Amino acid sequence: MSSTIVDVAVVGFPIRLGQFLKLAGLAEHGAGARELVETDQVLVNGEVEGRRGAQLQLGDVVAVAGRRVRAVTA
Repeated sequence: MSSTIVDVAVVGFPIRLGQFLKLAGLAEHGAGARELVETDQVLVNGEVEGRRGAQLQLGDVVAVAGRRVRAVTA
């Protein structure tokens, strides 16, 4: 996994994981986000997250396919 973490600005916290995946460009649409989550391809702070509606907080790091992004304040 790459050590680089890309910051993604979020207007309001908390934000749902599915929304964040789209905002960060890790999923093109909701169905893509759902598939990633349902197939255990999404890590939040290093742990597999299986809930698309999981609430992310400021500073949470999400990883998909070696890409890591961090939720930061807009």
